[in-house]
Amino acid sequence: MDKLSLSDKIFCGLILALAVLGMINILMPQDSSLVTPEPRWPKPLLALINIGLALFLYGSLGFIGLKLSRKLGFADIWDPNVSNKQRFLIPALIGAGLGAFFIVADIAMSPFHGLGLFPHPPFPMSLAASAAAAIGEEILFRLAFIPFWVWLISYVLLKNKWQNRVFWIVSVFSALAFAAVHIPTVMLLLGLSAVSEIPLVLMMGIFVLNGVLSLFAAHHFKKFGILAAIGIHFWTDIVWHVIWGATHT
Repeated sequence: MDKLSLSDKIFCGLILALAVLGMINILMPQDSSLVTPEPRWPKPLLALINIGLALFLYGSLGFIGLKLSRKLGFADIWDPNVSNKQRFLIPALIGAGLGAFFIVADIAMSPFHGLGLFPHPPFPMSLAASAAAAIGEEILFRLAFIPFWVWLISYVLLKNKWQNRVFWIVSVFSALAFAAVHIPTVMLLLGLSAVSEIPLVLMMGIFVLNGVLSLFAAHHFKKFGILAAIGIHFWTDIVWHVIWGATHT
């Protein structure tokens, strides 16, 4: 049996971290100021289900995406041709900039939809949620989603042609899916009961802001590995949810 590479070991570490963070998010006391429904099942059971999802669902999809990304020539998780500056520092700076962009957009949009500034989870819940979202959503929407569709369309159907064009088309669909899955969370936090209740300007903001984040993450995933994408997502959420959220929660 072949030994696990450093990249494989880091991937396993990310899945374990996702499982632990998901458990922490569930077991941590919830803030009563947020509009969240009472869980139907006991929290320990929900935590176990979350661990199972992280280990088996995210682990399986991410592992397939990791293998396909290597076949397509994307940067590996710990690619020797990628510097730590490209892997960590630049994504942190981009993420901080995107977080500031989210804040400005939130302030600019709030007078037009009348729902006020976007609510955020309190610290330290915001920190654990940001880390879990950065790992889990990047594994799902970048590491699993993009390589599979690029491989299927470009490598299999088009006989390894137009990979870069297919990559960006797939990345746009990944961005749209990523934005769409945030709609239920927005409804929950704002106490809305139907998608139709979301004002148009807020709906546009959901897709624009999450779409921009997604495209930056997709580019850096391909060029510098999934850790770079996770870094962009994480530092965006740190500025947006943790730092900005702490100022008005």
